[in-house]
Amino acid sequence: MFSKPTEPRSIASQLVLRFTPAAAFLLFCALGVLYWIVVRHAFEEDNDVLADKILALSADVIKSDAGQILERELKNVRPGERVAYWVRMVDPAGRLLAETPGMSDSLPPRIFPAAQSLSDWKPKDYRRDGQLYSLVAVTEEVGGQRYTLQVAQDRSSDERFMKQFGALLVVVLAFGIVASAVIARRVAKDGLQSLSAMTQSLKRIGPRHLHERIPPGGWPRELQPLATAFDEMLARLEDSFTRLSQFSADLAHELRTPIANIRGEAEVALTRPRTPDEYREVIHSTVAECERLSEIVDNLLFLARAEAAEGNVQRTSFDGRAAIEKITAFYEAIAEEQGVTLTCAGEGEIRADPMLFGRALSNLVENALRFTPAGGTILISLLVRAAHSEISVKDSGSGIGAEHLPRVFDRFYRADSSRSSHGSGLGLALVKSITDLHGGSATIKSEVGHGTTMTLTFPNGQD
Repeated sequence: MFSKPTEPRSIASQLVLRFTPAAAFLLFCALGVLYWIVVRHAFEEDNDVLADKILALSADVIKSDAGQILERELKNVRPGERVAYWVRMVDPAGRLLAETPGMSDSLPPRIFPAAQSLSDWKPKDYRRDGQLYSLVAVTEEVGGQRYTLQVAQDRSSDERFMKQFGALLVVVLAFGIVASAVIARRVAKDGLQSLSAMTQSLKRIGPRHLHERIPPGGWPRELQPLATAFDEMLARLEDSFTRLSQFSADLAHELRTPIANIRGEAEVALTRPRTPDEYREVIHSTVAECERLSEIVDNLLFLARAEAAEGNVQRTSFDGRAAIEKITAFYEAIAEEQGVTLTCAGEGEIRADPMLFGRALSNLVENALRFTPAGGTILISLLVRAAHSEISVKDSGSGIGAEHLPRVFDRFYRADSSRSSHGSGLGLALVKSITDLHGGSATIKSEVGHGTTMTLTFPNGQD
């Protein structure tokens, strides 16, 4: 069985899943630091109080001749009474001199750490019956003899405070995580409202509404580039759709003409019996129209393959002058018949696909011959530069009006009606496709009455 593909998460849920752990981590760190500071401060405060108590007890021991005052003070404590400090005094022989009543039962001498000097002591934690004590043992010299003071501080209240404070911080952390998720969800939802509004705007756009645009001014700064990109995409789609519609209309018109001619001639021929010569003439005319149809189909197929090739052409370096002279020799007889002088100039190597280069240049020369009157000239020149090679075809024909120049490379476009009977209107479009395949360009300069110059550019770089 095939498992059902997992549905991708929404942007809002992804933002929540990213924001909530980040907020929880920061909150955890902040509360952890707060807990550490408060607890440390509380224990340091207790240590300071314990140190003051030890100093006071040591002073009493010195002043009272081995702690007689201390002994009397400790005897005043009632048995079972809860005290904050437990005190025991031991003589140099280890005999007990005085202690807080009941101390031996809860805190025997053996559990205390080794006696330390008054200036260098450290407390020892001890737990008994759920109570936490800090135990300290210090020595004090009186009359040449060293006595030991054992002091225990009850820190159970501090421990309870620590637990209560920790539980409170855990509750705050849990509430903060939930609040972070809710806030993140709300912020993400509010932030994505603009994207939802843009989606609704895009849904209204269809084939008949490609002229509509998404004004970028009303969107957040992050969505303005997206709105601009959509507008540019719509402009390209509108242009492509318009060109496709025009191309379809032009293609139907171009195919309809030869088909109508073939059908008309055939119908006329069938209206009555004809002589063999008349049938032969009809067949010749039909063959000519079929050749015209074949040329249109071949050119369209080439253009389609060129658009699908994505620049994958076989570039080689070859002698440009030799290639130009070969094409010149092919059209020289036609030029002489029309009374047109055909010459070439320049030399150098060209890096391109030889077959495609020859087809592009042949189209330009054929186009120039078609519109150059008797006595005119056609010059094919080659100029090799560092980055690219330029091949130009300059004729002294009638020229093209400036208003037609932007569209001369469009398919089936003809500059004027006088040229409608010549060719299929695909020659220059084919030339433009060839130069685009090579990463080059095709440009035109023309002036009515002064001729036309077509220039092809082929890069010299490696593939």
